[in-house]
Amino acid sequence: MRRHLWAITLACIAFNAAAQNDEPGRRVAFSGSMGDKALLVIDGQPRMLAPGGTYRGVKLIGVNNGEAQLEVDGRRMVLRIGAEQVSLGDGPRPGSGSQIVLTAGLGGHFTTVGSINGRSVELLIDTGATTVAMTQADADRLGLAYRNGPRGMAMTANGPVPANRVMLNLVRVGDVDIYNVEALVVPGQMSHILLGNSYLTRFQMKRENDTLTLSKKP
Repeated sequence: MRRHLWAITLACIAFNAAAQNDEPGRRVAFSGSMGDKALLVIDGQPRMLAPGGTYRGVKLIGVNNGEAQLEVDGRRMVLRIGAEQVSLGDGPRPGSGSQIVLTAGLGGHFTTVGSINGRSVELLIDTGATTVAMTQADADRLGLAYRNGPRGMAMTANGPVPANRVMLNLVRVGDVDIYNVEALVVPGQMSHILLGNSYLTRFQMKRENDTLTLSKKP
């Protein structure tokens, strides 16, 4: 089997919490699946959709590993089966933002709380990491099928370790959504998931003193 070498940096520090608010409007939940079809509850109305099917402006892209990929008003989103309903308000929507502003914490590190595929995670900005990086424990908690992904080696401060490559459907920080982000899953322990360059290259980055601003590229 061909092996690959990915470079990442591992670090462990404390984190800052951030809150997210729901918006009023249309609501949708992913209640079940049958093969490639998804049972969605849209504004209280159950609807079984096949890929490409649309109901009340909600289009099903596909179903994979307990997640439904949807498109609403040209915006893609991911719902986990049985998770809380998501608001699709006509005003500012979760994930519709374009800028993230972070303040440095202890040691000058930039940390925050966000979500991956709809599940809360602790995140650390790491410009020295090639990709997003997380531990196997994090990947298991997020329900990622990383063991089926391409396998190679990752360079860490402690030398090379085995790693699996996965694709994250959705990474959300504040009100900014980034889709289809490459990540590596490694053994060991980290206090945070590292937001490396597979995520950061989607932004223009500007630092002024202790403030880091990430502006989403068009």
